[in-house]
Amino acid sequence: MKSIFKKTFFIGIIIFLLIQFYHPARNIGFEQDLTADFTRVYPVPKNVEVILRTSCYDCHSNNTNYPWYSNIQPVRFFMDSHINEGKEELNFNEWGNYSKRRQNSKLKAISKEIKENEMPLASYTLIHKNAVLSSIQKQEVMNWINSLETNE
Repeated sequence: MKSIFKKTFFIGIIIFLLIQFYHPARNIGFEQDLTADFTRVYPVPKNVEVILRTSCYDCHSNNTNYPWYSNIQPVRFFMDSHINEGKEELNFNEWGNYSKRRQNSKLKAISKEIKENEMPLASYTLIHKNAVLSSIQKQEVMNWINSLETNE
């Protein structure tokens, strides 16, 4: 029985070491056109922009600030999955390419997600404490979004 456990453990270690050599492309747009960026489409107040960049842009843009542990697999697989899913749902860098209807829908969804504490994800804020939104920050973002809806 000990022999099977040792073999399984040894094979597990080998697999873990081998997957460290796999490095998928990073979500970093070096030469991208930012004219469609959310902050170029709307006159975003600086405080709201800082909140969005700190708490949202890592998963919802074409530029992720990767921490040191992103070089360790399978952590990177997990991160890439969240980033791809986040960008598919909402990409702040591609905002200007969305139809007006989709933009309005996304604004409502952003407000709802923040209000219901669904975003940013708990798995993200567990490590990125600065991404946790205070009630004041939540209110600032939601108030600004509401002001956009009333101006249209």
